[in-house]
Amino acid sequence: MTFELILVIVTAITGAIFYVDKMVWKPKRDRAIGEEKEPILVEYSRSLFPVFIIVLILRSFVIEPFKIPSGSMYPTLQIGDFIVVNKFAYGIKLPVTQTTIIPVGLPKRGDVVVFKYPNDPSVDYIKRVIGLPGDKVAYIGKTVFLNGKPLKQVLDGKYIGSGSGENMTGTMEVTEIFPSGKSHEILLDEDKFSQNMATRTVPAGHYFMMGDNRDYSNDSRFWGFVPEQNLKGKAFGIWMHWDDGISASRIGHGID
Repeated sequence: MTFELILVIVTAITGAIFYVDKMVWKPKRDRAIGEEKEPILVEYSRSLFPVFIIVLILRSFVIEPFKIPSGSMYPTLQIGDFIVVNKFAYGIKLPVTQTTIIPVGLPKRGDVVVFKYPNDPSVDYIKRVIGLPGDKVAYIGKTVFLNGKPLKQVLDGKYIGSGSGENMTGTMEVTEIFPSGKSHEILLDEDKFSQNMATRTVPAGHYFMMGDNRDYSNDSRFWGFVPEQNLKGKAFGIWMHWDDGISASRIGHGID
């Protein structure tokens, strides 16, 4: 049972109690002789239903907060980052079922996306979109090949990590560039064996995802493609960072 489903259920229950009380129980209390006290369940439902419905609407259709639990997206995102995700970037979807009711847009190469892990939809993953439907993707010698051509890489130097990311110190920080010119930072560990991946064609309605920390990411290279209905939204900002304390330097950073 996911938090989203629980939120839908408690919103429906408190809303039903609030409605039935307004239409049936309250008129009976008003007609009763003497003062009849409002049941505590009704009192709580009347107070909490507006809160639940606002949270449900915001979380389902506008923005949703997430915490980064792993190092698979270093250097872009760090363990302890609290991020916000644009829930309507890829269409207005119903909560729980994730059925698109109003198409808005589709992911672009380079977007950082939160999605339901295909092998366990109760788990949320965050990765970068590398391959769009119809793209041919390969990974050879720590280099992404997109439609037969390698993505350009520019070495920036040695990465210096902090906090939970100190163990990544010494890896290579590299700028990876898409054919469109859009770029992002990745980490490559020269000392770690990286398994090559033969060319795969991204099916219609699916996406190929990779973590920016290439040698420490469980992504589409290992478990396949992400269906469009699994997409939850586009990550766009860091609103807090907590890793053995608050790091003000990361608050307010955008996500490229």
